[in-house]
Amino acid sequence: MGLKMSEILLIMGVLLLLFGGSRLPQLGSALGSAIRNFKRGFGGEDAPADDKKQPGALASNGTVEKDVNARSTSHQG
Repeated sequence: MGLKMSEILLIMGVLLLLFGGSRLPQLGSALGSAIRNFKRGFGGEDAPADDKKQPGALASNGTVEKDVNARSTSHQG
């Protein structure tokens, strides 16, 4: 009694029309976060240390800043 492929495609099409392509990743992320928080709250357990993300972890090595600084100094002179 699960969902058939045509029903899943119809639901995805409606979501795409309602929220647009740029908002769907944000919606999925928010939904996943809400489910994780619900499970944690329902189980009464704290979040594991591995699950916590640090902001700005992608650019923590500074390569983006180095590239921007290198380009700005090369274009100035």
